[in-house]
Amino acid sequence: MNTMSSVAASPEAPDSAASGTPIETGAPAATGTPAESTAAAPAASANAGADVQSPRALLKQLQEQFPAFRNCLPLAIGIDKQVLARLPGLNRKIMRAALGIHTGSMRYLRAMEKATVRYDLDGNPGAEVTDTHRQHAKEQLQERFKKEADRKKAEREAAVKEEADRKRQEKLEQLASKFSRR
Repeated sequence: MNTMSSVAASPEAPDSAASGTPIETGAPAATGTPAESTAAAPAASANAGADVQSPRALLKQLQEQFPAFRNCLPLAIGIDKQVLARLPGLNRKIMRAALGIHTGSMRYLRAMEKATVRYDLDGNPGAEVTDTHRQHAKEQLQERFKKEADRKKAEREAAVKEEADRKRQEKLEQLASKFSRR
């Protein structure tokens, strides 16, 4: 399996990015109360290469800084190395999680499904998107749509069952009141 499709396929497992090298943990992730992490967020975004509080915060920073992320363009293979070169000191684990969130998003998968070219951080065209990668994006989208359809179907079935149970209970109460001694 290629590196980009493994990142896109499993945003929950961000360790599967391009390099195969072990992930450096860098500074520990923020812990504590939500107020503490909120207070630390402006300081983290002010220091561009420093440890960011969360993958989502880093993704937002990447979207603000780089056209390829902002415009949801198909990313060049090895984009993680480009990001690390531009933002030295960045926590690799958080960066890979952010890349997983980005490449696993519906918007990115839709772009990949139709794409012909990959782009670097500045939005400059690069290598071609292979048919395998386009097919992978299409399969990921189909899986998501199927899961969503199954979830909605289960909700509808649960609502129908709940309504049937409610009506049954009403009838039982009516019968009980009709035949009860007064």
